Amino acid sequence: MSATVADLRVDRNEKQGARLTSAGITLITAMVAAMLLTGSNDAVAVPSFARQTGLACEACHTVFPELTPFGRAFKLNGYLIDNLPQIKDITPEKKESLLLNWLPPLSVQFIASYTRFKTALPDPNGGVSQNGTVQFPEEASLFYAGRIAPQLGAFIQLTFDNNDDKVGWDNTDIRFADQTTLGQDKPLTWGISANNSPTVQDPWNSTPAWHYPFPQTSSLAPAPVATTQLDGIGNGTVAGLTAYGYWNNLVYLELGGYAAAPHGLGGSPLNSAFPDSTVHGVSPYWRAAVQPQWGRNSLEAGLVGFADQLTPAGANVTSGPTDRYRDTGLDAQYQYIGDDNIFSAQFMYIYERQSLNATLPADPSNTLRSLRVGGSYFYERQWGGSLGYFSTTGNTNPALYATSTGSPNTTWWGIEADYLPWLNVKLAIQYQLYTKFNGASSNYNGTGRNASDNNTLYLFAWIAF
Repeated sequence: MSATVADLRVDRNEKQGARLTSAGITLITAMVAAMLLTGSNDAVAVPSFARQTGLACEACHTVFPELTPFGRAFKLNGYLIDNLPQIKDITPEKKESLLLNWLPPLSVQFIASYTRFKTALPDPNGGVSQNGTVQFPEEASLFYAGRIAPQLGAFIQLTFDNNDDKVGWDNTDIRFADQTTLGQDKPLTWGISANNSPTVQDPWNSTPAWHYPFPQTSSLAPAPVATTQLDGIGNGTVAGLTAYGYWNNLVYLELGGYAAAPHGLGGSPLNSAFPDSTVHGVSPYWRAAVQPQWGRNSLEAGLVGFADQLTPAGANVTSGPTDRYRDTGLDAQYQYIGDDNIFSAQFMYIYERQSLNATLPADPSNTLRSLRVGGSYFYERQWGGSLGYFSTTGNTNPALYATSTGSPNTTWWGIEADYLPWLNVKLAIQYQLYTKFNGASSNYNGTGRNASDNNTLYLFAWIAF
């Protein structure tokens, strides 16, 4: 399963054989119609890439959105493999000055869902809120995913969110990539990524943007009072530029920075305690990882870091005190990809130090920690499931957290069963079990509601075509 630059030179005949037949297209069309009559969410396995490369989804993904070693190499090399008719132009020096797909690599994602809580959420007007909600769709996305020009490719997502009732830019990664050698002719893939969220450009599924398992959870579920910056920065609130190198199919290094890129008239909602805060200056980002591979196995271990300054709502963006955050994360991922059996496990731990000199000058020091560990198993990429544990903890601070406990501590377990009748359709049933919410297991909000009352049954259908 080792993915090298040579692996990317896929034989044209093999790619032709992987194309969908007309009968297959008819079958998928009928399937989509049936599903529509009868899934921020981080699905990255879009048919745009299959159309461009001529490769089935399983070349780049175990079960979406998790990438295989080949999928990670495809991403790091700029999404550039193609098997489509091209519009080309070559200079007198025999350099490509234009390379466009005849047809743009577009695709659509549709997520429909049903959400029910153990106990209905409190109604802000004092009544009884609805429990058992169908969203059709919960989200719908349009993707451009593939080559833009020689050595330039992109993954661009535009999403309609049913809860916000608006369309906005979602996960976006535009990158330039090239290959060379370094140190005894060892291969080096290097590139530059322009993206809209830290870790959206990351090739592993252990970091926050494309984390796995449980990349898809109910958008209606109650949100804890706090998240770390790396976990909580939303797409479209920042813009970043990072440079990376992947040496000898083993060592990965990346360095860059992010600046505020708010949409509309409001600020960037980067802090759950102070949602109108805006990034001040440039926020540095760094990443390091190693990925040994042997046989059908791959193992990644890495570090990630992010530091930013925020100005609170109503503050002067260019002067005055700021709130400072420094996140340091440790992550790991293991994959076994067999002919029939696929197993993977992911781990992510983030430690955040806060100096809240703008919003809490009398007591600025604060810490926040997040932990996520989980694994999944699939048989023949059709039947499978996942189990995960999630935790957010920090010091008690009633001035910071507007809850009856003054604590951000929240823990929950997740279990999911999946059925994939086709590679681009996923039907799932998921259950989230909360053992603590906003600092307590019982009466966490001062009105008698327990953490377990937020237990969530979530059924969803994910379709991409």
